[in-house]
Amino acid sequence: MRSMKSGVGAVRAILLAATALSPAALAQEAPAATSPEPQANDSRAAAGAVPQAPVDGSLFGLPAGEAPIIQAIRVAGNQRIEPETIASYLVVHPGDRADPQLLDIGLKTLFNTGLFADVALEMQPDNSLLITVQENPIVNRVILEGNRRVKEDKITKEVQLAARSVFTRAKAQADVQRIIEVYRRSGRFAATVTPKVTPLEQNRVDVIYEIDEGPKTGVAKINFIGNRNFSSGELRGALLTKESRWWRFFSSNSNYDPDRLEYERDLLRQFYAKNGYADFQVISAVAELTPDRKDFFITFTVDEGEKYKVGEVKVKTSLAKLDENVLENFVPIKAGETFDGERVEKATESITFATGSSGYAFVDVQPRLDRHPDTKTIDITFEVNEGPRVYVERINIKGNTRTLDKVIRREIRVAEGDPYNKILIDRSKSRLKALDFFTEVEVEEKPGSAPDRTELDVSVKEKATGSFSVGVGVSSTENFIVDFSVEERNLMGRGQTLRFRVQTSSRTRLVDIRFTQPYFLDRNLAAGFSLTNQRTDFRESGFIRDRYGFGLNTGFQISEYWRGSLQYQLARDKVELDPDIFTNQTQQTVVDGTDITGRFVPGAVVPELQPLFVNNAGQQTLINTGVRARNANDEPLSFFQAFTCDFIEQAFAPSCQSRGKFLTSLLGFSVGVDTRDDPIDPSRGVRFSLSESVAGLGGDVNYFRTEASGAYYQRLFGGFVGKLQLRGGYITGWGGDDIRLQDRFYEGADSFRGFEVAGVGPRYLQPGTQFSGQRSGQAIGAKLYAIGTAEIKLPLPLPKEYGIRASLFSDFGTVGLVDDGNKLINDNLDLWINPETGLKCVDSPSATCIKPIQDDLSLRVTAGVSVSWDSPFGPVRFDFAKVLRKEDYDRTEGFRFSAGTTF
Repeated sequence: MRSMKSGVGAVRAILLAATALSPAALAQEAPAATSPEPQANDSRAAAGAVPQAPVDGSLFGLPAGEAPIIQAIRVAGNQRIEPETIASYLVVHPGDRADPQLLDIGLKTLFNTGLFADVALEMQPDNSLLITVQENPIVNRVILEGNRRVKEDKITKEVQLAARSVFTRAKAQADVQRIIEVYRRSGRFAATVTPKVTPLEQNRVDVIYEIDEGPKTGVAKINFIGNRNFSSGELRGALLTKESRWWRFFSSNSNYDPDRLEYERDLLRQFYAKNGYADFQVISAVAELTPDRKDFFITFTVDEGEKYKVGEVKVKTSLAKLDENVLENFVPIKAGETFDGERVEKATESITFATGSSGYAFVDVQPRLDRHPDTKTIDITFEVNEGPRVYVERINIKGNTRTLDKVIRREIRVAEGDPYNKILIDRSKSRLKALDFFTEVEVEEKPGSAPDRTELDVSVKEKATGSFSVGVGVSSTENFIVDFSVEERNLMGRGQTLRFRVQTSSRTRLVDIRFTQPYFLDRNLAAGFSLTNQRTDFRESGFIRDRYGFGLNTGFQISEYWRGSLQYQLARDKVELDPDIFTNQTQQTVVDGTDITGRFVPGAVVPELQPLFVNNAGQQTLINTGVRARNANDEPLSFFQAFTCDFIEQAFAPSCQSRGKFLTSLLGFSVGVDTRDDPIDPSRGVRFSLSESVAGLGGDVNYFRTEASGAYYQRLFGGFVGKLQLRGGYITGWGGDDIRLQDRFYEGADSFRGFEVAGVGPRYLQPGTQFSGQRSGQAIGAKLYAIGTAEIKLPLPLPKEYGIRASLFSDFGTVGLVDDGNKLINDNLDLWINPETGLKCVDSPSATCIKPIQDDLSLRVTAGVSVSWDSPFGPVRFDFAKVLRKEDYDRTEGFRFSAGTTF
């Protein structure tokens, strides 16, 4: 009898009890499937090819001499598989001679199906062929134990064995290696896997993989050999992988990942190419595991080559309708500059877009670099030729289990049937990533139905887009901040945003609900609404505002980088005096019989005088004790009390003028462009916005407001980055309205460093104000502001992952201008202030008395240092500023900080 018992055939021993199988044992007992034995279903065997060595017929129970005729084929030992199915794998049938060579082929064919642990073929005395099989067990379930750091679904999609599959030791061994590989990719090279098999009834087994994850394998040191022009620290900063340190416990980049090593090579090439080293090469990248298997030493051997400058820059084209001189205007590279490979790629993109707008959809732009080692220059020639005509046949969306297809397709810059354009496809990938709905976005090209057709497979991996956060923080402005918000940025997979937010601080209470539909009516038109209730204490201006508002907004794309929007807001404001600064009732004492009518505005209720008395404790009282209160001249005194804003000296104060209830109906538009290379930490590009709004389409408030802001970023020498920013705004009333306190511009703190909140600009100096003391009057806001910032970001000698940034800055500008109606109080000389004593000049005469409303459009200048840190507990920022030019009534501060966290 000839039988073939594989390593899987030893499963009889496994079925007796649950047995732990080491990977070594599995390897030792693995089937000989890797041996070069011919397969039964090999095409040569099926064609009747004769094996090199004859097969002994006695192995199949055949007598010596001529092989007998097979009368029948019987099957024994099978439990699940039908006899006919088993017999079908043989190449002999009843009526054929029992050729030993053909029986051997059939035996191997049955074995190679993987269905059987043991197979035997034997001729019986009645000339029937008996096939005796022992079936491999069926997997009941696969159990993972000990996997705390790697999710189960990430492992199960890698292993072969699954419920209702056939168990073999070979598959178990392969699964062990696959699981170990999963852990290695996650940085755990010390992970071990022990497989166990538990037998069940009906020839079933449970497969258990016991996993010891071990510690994460870190990076002890990253070394560089051959670097002369850049320090090892600078090169480490260019890599994604970082050395393991205790403060990087939130980062996964400090763990060794072998798949990332090739990417690190590319990052080094990009770094050197950006700095002029066009011949740079990575000779080798070696990772060595420490004996304790806890860390890796990574060593890069590099050849920097020479540093090149740009020589001649040209554009050459074979297309008749394209002007080479015009195309050269789209190349942002000048002769004499340090060669920058990144700018060459940008120039290639610019030329591609320019030719596309001229009607050439199929263009191949290739930069040719001609090196001149003797002069250390590189001539750059952009060759523009007609490319192959390829069209996009289909766009397939994969991996989006929640996000609708149309949400993804509307971000793709090419459509089915469009000419293939690599630049637009890369732009589409960037736009999909910018949605922040996916952890991974890949675009793969596949051949289409014809040579000039291609298919695009857009594969995405979705991530959670809903968030629940509770934030706490402190700042110099708010003292404390508590913030609660619930947000869904991809509502029902439609790309819609819904947010509910509650915030409270020492000066603000806010409840806000917002909804945005980014593609309203399936057009590139965003639409949304907002509901707001906000109470704000403008303590610098002495008023509190309660606002209930409703808003509508819409946004639209003007071009690839320009965007516009329209807004409408209806808000009900209730403005009250701040009780910590103003009291609703003011009390005064006068001599009996004094006419107080002149102290009140026309139409105000003039109170009656009430006599003052003195009690036994010597205190003044309204209770008649029989003893009158008297002044130093022995004149009897009386008391009166009235509403604060009824007094002439307060009625024209800005807070009194702005109090009341107001309904504001505001319509506005804005346009903006943003070409920055990074919206968080830009190093070059432009950002500009302009907004215009008008109030008065209904409601009680009438004004026009214009604001503009622009910033220019430019990479300088040695890692420095320069920024120049200008901001300005103007608001003016119409229909006879002046601008109320709550609608004016207030600058200072973060918007004009070196000054307090609302610390720069027009001010109302009440009696008691002293420039040398803590009080500097009440901020009343301005109708106009123009502020500029010149800032240089410093290249700190710290790893980038620390998240620490520093910059030198200078803020300069002017804030001022109030309506003439707000200056009426200046016409009353009795209310002028002595700046030395802070008292009214009528009570403290002086030759230097000043107006109570101060408004001067003079230049203010500050300079200082700003330091920010993206700490594990939230952003922290420190501003140190020195005021170089100001007005006496401005309020300054030399230091400001803010910090917060979300958990």
